Amino acid sequence: MTQTDNNTFYQALILTADSKRACTLLEVLAKRNLRGTVAVTLKSAKMLLDRHHWNLIFLSTEFGAVSDRNNGFEIVRHIRQEHPEMPIVMSSPTDSSEHALKAMRFGCVDFLTEPLTSDAIHTVLDTYLPNHPTHVMETVYSDDRKTLPIIGTSAVLRETVQMARSVARTAAPVLISGSSGTGKELIAQLIHNHSRRCDGPFVQVNCAALNESLLESELFGHERGAFTGAVLCHQGRLERAHGGTLLLDEITETPPAFQAKLLRALEQMSFERVGGHENIHTNVRIISTTNQDIHHLVQSDRFRADLYYRLAAVRLQIPSLLERREDLPDLIWWFVNQFAHEAGRVITAISRQTLQLFQAYHWPGNIRQLRNMVRTAMILGRGSTLCVTQVPWLVEEMKHMPQADGLFPAQLGQTPLQEIERQAILATLTRADGNQAQAARVLGISDRTLREKVKKYRQHEFTMA
Repeated sequence: MTQTDNNTFYQALILTADSKRACTLLEVLAKRNLRGTVAVTLKSAKMLLDRHHWNLIFLSTEFGAVSDRNNGFEIVRHIRQEHPEMPIVMSSPTDSSEHALKAMRFGCVDFLTEPLTSDAIHTVLDTYLPNHPTHVMETVYSDDRKTLPIIGTSAVLRETVQMARSVARTAAPVLISGSSGTGKELIAQLIHNHSRRCDGPFVQVNCAALNESLLESELFGHERGAFTGAVLCHQGRLERAHGGTLLLDEITETPPAFQAKLLRALEQMSFERVGGHENIHTNVRIISTTNQDIHHLVQSDRFRADLYYRLAAVRLQIPSLLERREDLPDLIWWFVNQFAHEAGRVITAISRQTLQLFQAYHWPGNIRQLRNMVRTAMILGRGSTLCVTQVPWLVEEMKHMPQADGLFPAQLGQTPLQEIERQAILATLTRADGNQAQAARVLGISDRTLREKVKKYRQHEFTMA
């Protein structure tokens, strides 16, 4: 039996044959908007563990028992081998110190005495599986059994998600641009999930992580004996992606010679393995990503123009965290939920100072940097309030890292407010390619206010000249 909710992403596996015990756990999980699934046999438990991703396991000492030597501890050993960091909470109908010590020795994180009470279950969930409310705009399902949310409510994020869903219905190649850490791979997976190829494979190639020869072998495959060490025939990722989607991650990191081979393969949808002579046909949808200014690379002859036109039938620009500051609280709480078990802290609030610092910061590493900062603050901080100032070197790092444009954060205290405002407006207009409506939305002001301020800056520059 399973309790589910479309807006929840945390799952608990309940291993017990006792229906009363299972119902008690499912009721508490449901109140907290958490998913709960029950397995009543050892065979079904192992199947569920292999097929799904779990965040917490409740286990009775009597689960799977057919003799005194075969009880719940057998499945603990199996879980520890396959999922060493999985939190397991064991319960027993007897208040046995022997069972409790054995559970801890086997790697369980907690031990409860039955009958289970709601308070005891809530305490466990507060520590190992908190579920602070966050706004989920879209849900992405990956091939490795994970459910990945796109968190936030900002207009610029909503526009990006809507565009991704619209282009997903077509077969057009998509080029996704955006700074590192903005979630380009997540949007690529979203496009695949909503495409007509969603039942096919989603195959990724990290172009930045491989040199030219390895990249060619990984993408096209190689025949046995093609080079030293090629002892077996290797099927390339372009071939494995047949009927699905191929993600070329950081495509602008590829060398020119490889770009020519890739262009030919994509135009003909056929290729030869390295060291082979057989022409292999494939049918894939291409999605590419880049964190660079690809127009500048094309103009400076560092990226082939013909390959760019082949890859960029549709272009999506992923907004930076700077452009969606209103999503910060939701993102912080999402990472608090994610790292509560690892940090061993029950977080009930975020300090006002932390929110102010995060709102004022420019986030050069975007969501990936925010994730790491929240994780560090949770691990090294203390108490029930998340406070980044408890980790002084994090605050110093934020102060001394230069802005992408304009002032250093440390200079703000010595700069007139009007100048800070001017630089913020001009920098935002630059990032928006002069689009005043988009810049006004990012800045949180009206189009009319922005036009008046830009007019004032131009008049001032004319007077100074």
